[in-house]
Amino acid sequence: MISIQNVTKYYPMKGGAIHYVLKDVSLEIPSDHSIGVLGPNGAGKSTLLRMIGGAESPNSGSIRTESNVSWPLGVGVGFQGSLSGRQNVLFVCQINGLSKAETKQVLNGVIDFTELGDFFDMPVKSYSSGMRARLGFGLSINFDFDYYLIDELTSVGDAIFRTKATKEFERIKQSSSLIYVAHNLKSLEDSCQSALFLRDGDVTYYENIKDGINAYQDYIKAKSKSS
Repeated sequence: MISIQNVTKYYPMKGGAIHYVLKDVSLEIPSDHSIGVLGPNGAGKSTLLRMIGGAESPNSGSIRTESNVSWPLGVGVGFQGSLSGRQNVLFVCQINGLSKAETKQVLNGVIDFTELGDFFDMPVKSYSSGMRARLGFGLSINFDFDYYLIDELTSVGDAIFRTKATKEFERIKQSSSLIYVAHNLKSLEDSCQSALFLRDGDVTYYENIKDGINAYQDYIKAKSKSS
């Protein structure tokens, strides 16, 4: 379970205004459900994933879990740009305490999946967004996580990567929970049982993904009528 307690996250805007992603939000995310993250553009879906994955901190409050949570997988996955793909993989293995044999296994798995060729030994800052997505996803599937944080993953890269990513995506759904951001509502409904709906600094948890999608669609319709 992931526990979000009194979390506030905001960004300063031009002119002194403040944009709230979350405003004093408390909720618990169960570990036995795959959860679709819904919300309009700019609501903070990717920011929420980064905070859950520990890549970004809230301004106040806390996010706690005893589960193993992946880093956010998608276009915005973070790597040290001056290091090569190989060096980034070795660094992640080191900080996770893997043995030499385990590190070799992960390294070979990443090489096989990503098919980056000579780019694997080039600085990550020279990679395209699709190549970064390959590296991030290829690394993650060689670790066992209770939760996988997925951010529009299968929409990036070429057709070969999307096919491989979709196959692995289906595999990890069988053994782990997903916290999944996607604009494709059909994909969310097919992959998830529950939903988080972000809007206007608040989050609502829906046990049934269809109820969350209906609430999101009603919100969008109401916003369209008022604009």
